[in-house]
Amino acid sequence: MAAEENPWTSRLGILVMTHVAGTISIVSVLAMAPVITHDLSLSAAQFGFFVTTYYGAQSVISIPAGGLVDRVGVGKSLVICHVIMIVGALLFSQAGSFEAALVALAVMGMGYSISNPATARGVLEWFPQERRATAMGIKQVGVPLGGMLGAANGALVTAVAWGDIMAGVAVLIFMNGVVCLKLVRLPATGVHQKGQRLLANIREVMKDRNINRLTFINGCYNFGQTNFFAFLTLFLREVAQASQPMASLGIGIAQAASAIGRIGWGVVSDTIFNGRRKGLTVGMGAASVVGLVAMVMVGPGHGVLLGLGLALVLGVSIASFAPLLQTLSVESSEPRLAGSTLGYTIFGTQFGGMIGPPIFGAIVDASGGYGAGWLVTAAVMVTGTLILAFGFKERNR
Repeated sequence: MAAEENPWTSRLGILVMTHVAGTISIVSVLAMAPVITHDLSLSAAQFGFFVTTYYGAQSVISIPAGGLVDRVGVGKSLVICHVIMIVGALLFSQAGSFEAALVALAVMGMGYSISNPATARGVLEWFPQERRATAMGIKQVGVPLGGMLGAANGALVTAVAWGDIMAGVAVLIFMNGVVCLKLVRLPATGVHQKGQRLLANIREVMKDRNINRLTFINGCYNFGQTNFFAFLTLFLREVAQASQPMASLGIGIAQAASAIGRIGWGVVSDTIFNGRRKGLTVGMGAASVVGLVAMVMVGPGHGVLLGLGLALVLGVSIASFAPLLQTLSVESSEPRLAGSTLGYTIFGTQFGGMIGPPIFGAIVDASGGYGAGWLVTAAVMVTGTLILAFGFKERNR
């Protein structure tokens, strides 16, 4: 690929499809949750551990993944990412037990953990600062696009076995992995530091208190997002008594709203807010709290419509925070540490995603309902939003 090619047309699409390929795996599992839990005889808490395993693997690998990106570059990192994700999807397609499914989800999470620091570093290297949040938002739209495809699999599973669906997902991941080979040939830029010592980078990042706060904030926000997506299908099926296709529509609506929000909030941040990210992200957190609390009002009958409406609200708020927080991450340290910084803050993101679903599932099993789970999730979101508003200092541009 020639160095003079326009990254908006020649590279950004590959980053978008990387998130599509990575997201469709886990969202397919979430959308097919009622069928999978029935076939494998799982409780709500056990299904929560599905998501915990996925995000736990990401949490463990995210910091070294960021260092890997700083050392070998965007292209090679993305090829490695896709190879691991293919293995995870194929393993899940053959899973016949709770334990086998957990192993597959761990492999999926390990692979996807490389994608965020790699794609974010690509944005940092290839796009100007004044349009960086816009580029970050566009590449992150791959997450809801992959989510919409995964939600469609939630309806498809009524006619096709979920193992066959996951094998098809592996094929999609392979196709984009081949395309990522184009990025391997890109020349290194001024912020690319192939000889950097991985542990030294990580230690330098972890000494920054402001970045430590941002890491915790990421965990709180993803606690909310993960619980929302992990249990939305089951919630609509059991509480609103929606059909399987209607419950899958809820995830589809949330992902579609997120696709719009991820791009839209990035553009708003770059233009109306003149490159500032913090205030907008605080507002999204506050809107998420309102939406999560309102989930307790969903019930049978017309409550299905309320549930779908809240899926829209939460899709454009809690499900759209990633581009802004990722942009804050790469802008909160020196460019040479961008991969390590994002890997560290994503460690917090994945830790929140790891602990959220089992806590939510345990609350559901203990209380016999979802209301308390939504309220606890809202309380965690309040904590993260307040720390972002009053404890985090946005770096001058």
